[in-house]
Amino acid sequence: MDILFDKQEIMLRTTSMNFVRSFMQCVNWSAPMICIRGARGVGKSTLLRQYIKQNFNPGSQEALYCSLDWVYFSGHSILEVAEKFYKIGGKLLVLDEVHKYENWSREIKEISEIYPSLKIVLSGSSLLKILDGDADLSRRCRAYDMPGLSFREYLEFYKGIKISAVTLNEILESPFQIAAQVNELCRPLQYFHDYLQYGFYPFYITNPIDYYALIEQTENYVIDVELTQQRNVNPSNCRKIKALINVLAQNVPYDVDISKLAQTTGLQRNTILEYLNYLRDAKLINMLYSDLQTVKKMQKPDKIFLENPNLLYAFATVPVQVGTARECFVVNQLSVMHTVEYGKDCGDFKVDGKYTFEVGGGGKTFRQIANVPDSYILADDIELPRGNKIPIWMVGLLY
Repeated sequence: MDILFDKQEIMLRTTSMNFVRSFMQCVNWSAPMICIRGARGVGKSTLLRQYIKQNFNPGSQEALYCSLDWVYFSGHSILEVAEKFYKIGGKLLVLDEVHKYENWSREIKEISEIYPSLKIVLSGSSLLKILDGDADLSRRCRAYDMPGLSFREYLEFYKGIKISAVTLNEILESPFQIAAQVNELCRPLQYFHDYLQYGFYPFYITNPIDYYALIEQTENYVIDVELTQQRNVNPSNCRKIKALINVLAQNVPYDVDISKLAQTTGLQRNTILEYLNYLRDAKLINMLYSDLQTVKKMQKPDKIFLENPNLLYAFATVPVQVGTARECFVVNQLSVMHTVEYGKDCGDFKVDGKYTFEVGGGGKTFRQIANVPDSYILADDIELPRGNKIPIWMVGLLY
């Protein structure tokens, strides 16, 4: 156990508390078992270590952080660690990167049954299944999905500008007051397009030169390792999946033509639909449907976007159209807390089955959504709202 506490001490010592994600407040940390899923690079590991630093004294042996990709776990089981930790008075066991440990769910289930007073916090890939074949943890474990940085969080993390989160209803009901408060603190348009290019992941600040290379490495790891291990994708199809991503990146937002995708990638129709669902689960794409009420499991989506605009700039081999980046941003930010549908009949998007949004530049008119109730324009290049024309950057204040 000493070696694990020594490792924890080193990790905690290098964990900064200067910026703590607001996601910290969204988690019910009092639950007996918690799982935090998310795309690689969004800051899950940092969040877990920050929670320990916030709630336990330095040197305390009541909490233990372990990453299951440590070499230590090639010769020791988590069941063994939990037993020893519990016997010395351990209260909180934090297991990071659980998807890298074979049969993790079965051992976690056994730990929760033998030591019910021991709180367990897990984290892993966005592909992680709580309802697992080896052990169903869905009734025992409270799962959370951690997104990347919002525009609001980007301003605080990268620029030191602190702005409170607001709800969508507050934005729609009092847009001028909120926009005016933000403009007193900063010029949001000064930073918005930078955010679209490199603000979603919190690792740009440490390695700006290799930022897009790191994003591509993440994509390769997700496809080559996580999809093959967690979704049983045939390794021989990994290159075809990357080709699929490449096609989508050059044509986002993609009007889905499954036959064309099959011809381009060499994959079968049903296989493509299956892989698209995997890529959505892996937080590499967002799929929109025009009517979620009637969506079937294998029905093709109406539109496909890359999951966030940073991916767009990282993967595109042609100049990124600003209109595409705007729409990608809107889908990404709204999807965290709201249901977003493709606005097939009018407007670009329908949110929560009620609000219609059209996305464009400052000169965008209401012609396409005229006489549509609860309709708004999310406009770039404006700092303050003009009636139902709301600055697009305000959508980035939701979390």
